[in-house]
Amino acid sequence: MWITAAALLVAAAFFVGLSLLQINTIHVSGNRQYTAEQIEASIFDSRLSRNPVFCYLQYRFRPHKSIPFVQDYKLVFRSPSDVEVIVYEKSVVGYVSYMNSRMYFDKDGIIVESTSETLPGVPKIAGLSFGHIVLHQPLPVEDISVFNEILNLTQVLSVNEVAVDEIRFNKEKEATLQIRSLKVELGSNSEMNGKLSELTDILRDYPDLSGTLYLDSYDESNANPMYRFDKN
Repeated sequence: MWITAAALLVAAAFFVGLSLLQINTIHVSGNRQYTAEQIEASIFDSRLSRNPVFCYLQYRFRPHKSIPFVQDYKLVFRSPSDVEVIVYEKSVVGYVSYMNSRMYFDKDGIIVESTSETLPGVPKIAGLSFGHIVLHQPLPVEDISVFNEILNLTQVLSVNEVAVDEIRFNKEKEATLQIRSLKVELGSNSEMNGKLSELTDILRDYPDLSGTLYLDSYDESNANPMYRFDKN
C-alpha cells in the first residue's frame, strides 16, 4: 500500500513538473511558403499550447491547426522542451481569379486553396475558360490537357529561375508571360526549354526590359538569333 501511494506521489510530481514546463526550442522543416517563425506562431499560438503535455494531447487527439497551403504537419518531441515541426505543404502550380478570390490549384488542376492572399512565386494563370469552381475539385476547364502545359511551363521556369507574374494562354494554348513590365510571347509549346533559356540570358543582361519580346520565332538551329522587341 505504501509503495502504491509512493508511486502515485512520484507520478503526480512528474506530471506537475511537466505541466510547469514550456516548449522553448522549436525546429521547423519542410516549409517553403512560410517562414519558420510563421509556422511556429500558427501552431504555438498561446502559452498553453507551449506546454508539452497539452501540446502532445492536442496534437494526438484534436484536429490539427488549419494553415493555408499546408496539407498537414507532424510534431516530433525531442525532449519536453524541444520540438520539431515537419511541414507538408500543398503543391500549387498557379491560381485563377474567381469571385474576388485567388483559387490555387495543383499539377492535376485540383483547387487546393481559396484565399485573398498572394502566394510568392506562384503565377496567375489567365485566358482559361471554366465554369463554377468548387474547392478540392478539379478546375472545370474545357481541355484538361492545359494542366500539362502549365506544369511543364512552370517547371521549366523554375529550373531557369525566371519569376513570372502571369501566364496567359490563348485559344491555341500559346503562352504569353508577364514579368513585371515585360510581356514575352512564347508561341506554341515546342522548343520551350530553348525559348526560356534564351529568356534567362536576355533577362540577365537586360533585367529592366519594358515592352514586348517575341520568342515565338525561336529556332534551335539558328546559332545567331535575333528577336523582335517592341519597347513600351
